[in-house]
Amino acid sequence: MGSPAKILLGAALAAACLAAHPEPVAPKDFQVLAPPRPVSTGERIEVLEFFYYGCPVCYEAQPYIARWLAKAGPGVAILRVPAAFTESSESFARTFYTLGAMNQVARLHWPLYDNHHFDGKELNEEKNVVAWVAGNGVDRARFTELWHSEQIKVQVEAAKKALDTYGVKGVPTFIVDGKYLTSARLAGSVPHMMEAVEYLVERAASERKK
Repeated sequence: MGSPAKILLGAALAAACLAAHPEPVAPKDFQVLAPPRPVSTGERIEVLEFFYYGCPVCYEAQPYIARWLAKAGPGVAILRVPAAFTESSESFARTFYTLGAMNQVARLHWPLYDNHHFDGKELNEEKNVVAWVAGNGVDRARFTELWHSEQIKVQVEAAKKALDTYGVKGVPTFIVDGKYLTSARLAGSVPHMMEAVEYLVERAASERKK
């Protein structure tokens, strides 16, 4: 057993950590959605990530999201929703859904961010993204056909509607289990946003057990 001095020091350090990372609270770090929106993931906690490939903060969030997903476990289902606010963001939304239809999102999601922001390839323009996907082993003709298809148009329109359904005004924004909304703007930073997401997932899981 440790000495009283060591025990007191440990308690002080624990208190300092709690003070540095307080539990997220509404409405400062997240909002409660009323009424709750329905979820589509069954027994798994639904996490919607509203994002935009042209958003530098969304790009900044990618490693944080990847680390969180690595430890989130099978009880959580993350669904990405491209935020189509403008013509440029709609172009990115078409690209996201086209890559999804071709089973290429897992491989090219992060590289698309990298090449647009870090390498300046302007992948919001159709001709540039077509050349880029072709250079990454994707069938150019099939990609172009799908990019302009009714199938992809319907998905983009559904994504636009989702912005209204959840009251999303900016990105990155997360919706947890149809009940809670948090964002980098609301939480104050990307790290705090991800702390809020983790907290809200645990809270939603606990509420489901009641």
